[in-house]
Amino acid sequence: MIPFLAALLAAPVAAQAPADFQLMGVAQQGGALIGIAPPGTAGLWLDGEPVARAADNRFLIAFDRDAAREARLTARLADGRTIERTLQITPRAWRIERVDVPRRPSVTNGEYEKLRAPELARINAARAVQAESDGWRQRFAWPARGRISGVFGSQRIYRGNEPGAYHSGVDVAGGAGAPVTAPADGVVVLAAQTPFTLEGRLLIIDHGMGLNSAFLHLSSISVKEGDRVKRGQPVGAIGSTGRATGPHLHWAVKWRDARIDPMVLAGAMPGQDLGKVPMAEN
Repeated sequence: MIPFLAALLAAPVAAQAPADFQLMGVAQQGGALIGIAPPGTAGLWLDGEPVARAADNRFLIAFDRDAAREARLTARLADGRTIERTLQITPRAWRIERVDVPRRPSVTNGEYEKLRAPELARINAARAVQAESDGWRQRFAWPARGRISGVFGSQRIYRGNEPGAYHSGVDVAGGAGAPVTAPADGVVVLAAQTPFTLEGRLLIIDHGMGLNSAFLHLSSISVKEGDRVKRGQPVGAIGSTGRATGPHLHWAVKWRDARIDPMVLAGAMPGQDLGKVPMAEN
């Protein structure tokens, strides 16, 4: 899989006339596109929601793991004209495992909810930050190296055709204490030195344009909120804090509310046979 951000250095794969959109990448579930809006664009929308543009008219859009088959991209020009493009979103064949056991019910209590509420508030506040960064333009690097122990989008279907939650990131079993580095430039918007209930020590980096990376279960975090980080800069270490069965990095990427497959951004890790990866546990 070729990282879509590398397409910035190549010819657009879906370029039309100069008055149309130029789109680079593949429109697919769990994927993302970088585009150039038509000259004279005054406003841009994806399915009716406004999309930010950089000074050079480039923009980023992405599609959730369960995105619909079509999306509508609309530009309103300064002269009042409107240009629309219907995007065909390619479905992905997610790794699904059917198990003949009932789904375990979630067990919560008042004490858990009391702890969880402020954690979720911090996560939501961090993801609401609109940081100024050009990291979204870069080719992403893997934040850790090691065995892939869980792939994005995998899901169990339990007895009675009841779906479990799908795996929202990629797991890297790199060993306790192994370094974690920033996959692209960005701004640290959350650095939870006190472990969260589920995520453990949680770090979130905003790469700009609504794109952010989350790193879960860290044993340590070496940056603080507000820090600007560079691609490849050490930011923490792999651990097993929070709800984890062993030391690993869970790397999750979101654009707004859309969950993205990190492998679309970074490409496959060399030497990995994903067909042998077991179902992720978290």
